[in-house]
Amino acid sequence: MTDDLLQDLWLHQTTDVEVSDVTISANRVTVHAATTRAGAECPSCGTPSSRVHSSYVRRLDDSATAQRRVVIELRVRRFRCRQQACKQETFVEQVEGVSFRYGRRSQQLQAALQRLGLMLAGRAGSRLAEAFAVPVSRSTLLRLIRALPEPAPPAPRVLGMDEFALRKGHVYATILVDIETRRPVDLLPDRTVETVRSWLAAHPGVQVICRDRSASYAEAARLGAPDAIHVADRFPPLAEPRRRRREDRAPEPHSASRTSTTGRSHPARVPAVRHC
Repeated sequence: MTDDLLQDLWLHQTTDVEVSDVTISANRVTVHAATTRAGAECPSCGTPSSRVHSSYVRRLDDSATAQRRVVIELRVRRFRCRQQACKQETFVEQVEGVSFRYGRRSQQLQAALQRLGLMLAGRAGSRLAEAFAVPVSRSTLLRLIRALPEPAPPAPRVLGMDEFALRKGHVYATILVDIETRRPVDLLPDRTVETVRSWLAAHPGVQVICRDRSASYAEAARLGAPDAIHVADRFPPLAEPRRRRREDRAPEPHSASRTSTTGRSHPARVPAVRHC
């Protein structure tokens, strides 16, 4: 094979790596490569450096070829940082599109396994990956899913806010819900005016706020989303009078039973109900 063909097969994502040789065995393909850049930038301070400290070989798993496991043996260099005040004296170069810090897989295989984990989760994803000659455990797939950044949800048009108890009677927090999708949006550590106002100010676009009649929520909504329409919960003002009326209509405790002449208590008779 020519060098250009080898480069196009496995390391087409970058021009900073040169493939020197390929070793093919019964169930494994090993690609030998080395970086060609003159220098690299320090990840801590961003200062470019060309002072080589040492070099070593990194072994990165890549997507399988013809049911054979592919391993890229990439020789990388460790550079000395030229910035005297930098806390990181040496650093290892990373190849964009190929390697990442502390990674044992190529970026291409890492992204493929993340998509596989999102579609099939742990056990099923692990079995399918093994069929494609990419051995990976279910725990690794779940860890890759948990490492993905959570997408920031858009600001809801209709926002519901209410309190919930972290410790009943002592510590309360706030839950925010998208009323249209019925999904939680965020949890706030408390129910103070400043916390809720800050969240609303950082998420513009709320047009309707559904809340209870708490004065703190009303003030926070007025300051954080002054143009939003407030829909106040009418249940608390109506619940208390209804509860009192039910208590007033409740029968006396002694009326549920009658006492015979012998002094024994018998259950009160319940009139029969006729169904038409």
